[in-house]
Amino acid sequence: MNWLLVVVGAMVGAPLRYLTDRAVQARHDSLFPWGTFVVNVTGSLILGLLTGAVSAGAAGPHLQLLIGTGLCGALTTYSTFSYETLRLTEAGAGLYAAANAVASVAAGLAAAFAGVSLADALWA
Repeated sequence: MNWLLVVVGAMVGAPLRYLTDRAVQARHDSLFPWGTFVVNVTGSLILGLLTGAVSAGAAGPHLQLLIGTGLCGALTTYSTFSYETLRLTEAGAGLYAAANAVASVAAGLAAAFAGVSLADALWA
């Protein structure tokens, strides 16, 4: 049963990542990989909120598998983030590559902390 929850979550997360990435990137005429940035930060926020909800007893392990492992696992993408950062470096856009690395890590952590804080405020 647990594996099915992960599969169902991933079936939503993977196309959501692709469609969100394409929609965001189409609106920006920039070398910066805004689409990947947005899905990674959004996934971090969702995972932080879910983690806080589980800690507060407002969500259980099945929801954690469905949304945390399945949806967020397929929505976020460390491999694409790494590839795009490498591609920026190879294209001579070192400033964009550095900005992508620093901003992605900082914004992802901030979003995760914000999600946990929001969960604490909602279910404390």
